[in-house]
Amino acid sequence: MELYEAMKTLRAVRRLRPDPIPDDVIRRILEAATWAPTGGNVQPWRMLLVRDREKKAQLGSLYAERWSTYCEGHRALLADAPDAIRQKTERMIAAGDYLAEHFVDTPAVAIPCFNPEIMAITDAALDRISVVGGASVYPAVQNLLLACRNEGLGCVLTTLLCEVEPVVRDLLGIPEPWCTAAAIPIGYPVLGGHGPISRRPVEKMVFADAWGASF
Repeated sequence: MELYEAMKTLRAVRRLRPDPIPDDVIRRILEAATWAPTGGNVQPWRMLLVRDREKKAQLGSLYAERWSTYCEGHRALLADAPDAIRQKTERMIAAGDYLAEHFVDTPAVAIPCFNPEIMAITDAALDRISVVGGASVYPAVQNLLLACRNEGLGCVLTTLLCEVEPVVRDLLGIPEPWCTAAAIPIGYPVLGGHGPISRRPVEKMVFADAWGASF
């Protein structure tokens, strides 16, 4: 599909059918991930594609625990929220609940991993959270998401399983020093799937030449 159309309709799709994804489609979306840029063109990432039901069941149990805790704060705020915000949040939580309950039925879960020992992490010495390493991982993730959109697949970038990385590493046989960057459930949408997204306009997000200067 047209690239800009894919970008502006790439939703987080959490309700996925259990229908299997053809191997040729899987290969195309994974190949799209390999085209992403990385620091020094080193490609310090690998992708684990989990389709084994028992492993998905264990990942799903871990995910459901994290999701329940994550949602507590959102649920507590709903009572006093304006109607529009409450309804939007309720829809998001309901979709997340569906994913947590049906994680095991997801046809495929992609787990992007990275090796920090071969990454150019130029902000490691700064007195803040390091983010530069992600520049060699998440472009591949975004390519994967856009390829899913192009193939009519639903997908969602999740990071809750990173909280229990040692458990995930043991379950999937991920060796040191490789780490996990996300978990991406992939499948055909139950409902409408992707569609128009809501984001802040360029004028709110971009400054001209100096911080705060109107674009």
